[in-house]
Amino acid sequence: MTKKSGLDPNAYTRLAEGEEYKPYVSAAESPAEFTIKSIGLGILFGIIFGAANAYLGLRAGLTISTSIPVAVMTVAVFRALQKTGIHGTILEANIAQTTGSASSSLASGIIFTLPALFMWNMAPGLLQMTVLAMSGGLLGVLFMIPLRRYLIEREHGKLPYPEGMACAEVLVANEVGGNRAKNIFVGIGMGALFKFLTSWLHLIPGHATLTIPFIKKAQVGFDMSAALFGVGYILGRRVALIMVGGGLLSALIIIPGIAYWGDARDVPLFPETLGLIRDMSASQIWSRYVRYIGAGAVAAAGIITLIRSLPVMLHSFKASAGQLKNISGEESLELPRTRQDLSLKTVGIGVLLVVAFLGFLPWAFGNVGGVGIRLVAALCVAIFAFFFVTVAARIVGLVGVTSNPTSGMTIAALLGTATVFLLMGWTDDSGKAATLIVGCVVAIAVSIAGDTSQDLKSGFLIGATPKRQQRAELIGVLTSAVFVCAAVILLGKAFGFGSAELPAPQATLMRLVIDGVLDQNLPWGLVGIGVGITLVCELFKIPSLPFAVGVYLPVSTMTPIFLGGMLRHYLEKRAANQEELEGRRERGVLLGSGFVGGEGLLGVGIAGVAFALNRKPEGIGTDWLGPQWLAETIGFAAFLVLVYWFVRRVKRAD
Repeated sequence: MTKKSGLDPNAYTRLAEGEEYKPYVSAAESPAEFTIKSIGLGILFGIIFGAANAYLGLRAGLTISTSIPVAVMTVAVFRALQKTGIHGTILEANIAQTTGSASSSLASGIIFTLPALFMWNMAPGLLQMTVLAMSGGLLGVLFMIPLRRYLIEREHGKLPYPEGMACAEVLVANEVGGNRAKNIFVGIGMGALFKFLTSWLHLIPGHATLTIPFIKKAQVGFDMSAALFGVGYILGRRVALIMVGGGLLSALIIIPGIAYWGDARDVPLFPETLGLIRDMSASQIWSRYVRYIGAGAVAAAGIITLIRSLPVMLHSFKASAGQLKNISGEESLELPRTRQDLSLKTVGIGVLLVVAFLGFLPWAFGNVGGVGIRLVAALCVAIFAFFFVTVAARIVGLVGVTSNPTSGMTIAALLGTATVFLLMGWTDDSGKAATLIVGCVVAIAVSIAGDTSQDLKSGFLIGATPKRQQRAELIGVLTSAVFVCAAVILLGKAFGFGSAELPAPQATLMRLVIDGVLDQNLPWGLVGIGVGITLVCELFKIPSLPFAVGVYLPVSTMTPIFLGGMLRHYLEKRAANQEELEGRRERGVLLGSGFVGGEGLLGVGIAGVAFALNRKPEGIGTDWLGPQWLAETIGFAAFLVLVYWFVRRVKRAD
């Protein structure tokens, strides 16, 4: 295999008309790729990280993207194996991370939805949960396959796919070695160190809040997260500005507006049934009201994005239809290795089998109604999964897997399914359970599609074979499903879903949505406000999807992304010449990728310790820093020291 110095410079920029990207491993080369060693490592990492991520999601309402941690771990294992005489290729390492990263997406879909069944005293068994996880995972991968050539290849440079870029940088840095490898691994060390200080030792706060004077309950939060800062640097200024704009709309206009309006109310505003708005904090107003507004905005923006994507999708399926002529189900031999996908025939048969399985056999929906309700539910799964897989694959290209609003799209799927069931009169407990199960499968499909698209981006950059990656993703889904589901059941038995230790916030929200529609008491006014925000964005030519994501997510997650994006713009703008600009861009992306990988690795480690000990590491605590405002100020100062180190490192030529 030809030795190269790193990724092609076009990996970071848009291609000129007629120009083709040259991957790290050319299509003419055929190194080892889909091997027992690579698949075995991927399965092992998937089982470990999937179980740990399940706990983290149930505890905090979010999961960590494990693509980069798995890539880093794969690199480390391959280095160790090389000392024993067992050599591995960069494409094998890519297959291992592709296989292993599927588990985190399964965990997201499961913990966002299925705990609600336990809260309704309709607990599913391990077999049913595993079948649902496998079904959603398979649909997510299969629906993504026909879109790869257009989203990953044709949109190269327009959709950055930050985790995909970071994974490719990790793999190539290990292959090239030298100063490049030093940048990525130093970044990993610094990202892990800062996460260790904030989340393991709790030596400094991991979050700071600034109260805005003269505006009622207006606050701007800042998560001291090296990973979010790194993602912002990879995304760049434009997307970061749009996203933080949505977050500031929520924090400085919507929340204060609700607070001023609620001052005169003496009764709770639904969906809150006990507390008054005037007694709520800014975070409580966000949790009880703004989330619905954000969900409406994301759903509307997603549907608009879907409509705009229809021509591309139709073109994609038309181009893929030629594959049906190949009876073996493989891509045409005329295509180079780096452009070969699983055939459209394979996709079609796979989707039909999954939908038929859901509709005709009782293992997925359990004792929910008869064949009629199962068939309608299976049809809802197919329609919503197809729609939102397409949307999610684009969203993660802009904002990354970590910021993929899976719960927003799941809410949209729940609303649609619940409305259908309401019209058909299926409003009893069976209807609620079937609606939630539809949401579960769709959520998993959406999560897996986001993960798959990032993995395929990594493969595109380094020169992997797409159809082998797609097979690895399918294997990752099938092998990790039972372990992730078993971990969720064990956690539920140990702590109880909805408890202080395991609040399962996303599943609680999904339960509220279903109860609201089928009992006809959903706050449609809040959802409608979100739809209106999206329409205003479209009217003024503001990209509605990243803006809606900013409205939906807490502003504290947007601010470090904004800082990273603006800093990249500043550093590249101040470069003296083109050579210095390219050097700064590469060093910054490498260090940012390391931040993401380091924090992700330690985050999974913390989740693993919490899973083993049934509690999070208590650490030292921040009491030694004095009052809360002083502790947060010191924590923010520590974060600025990290940013200063980052700037110095990016400016320094190798």
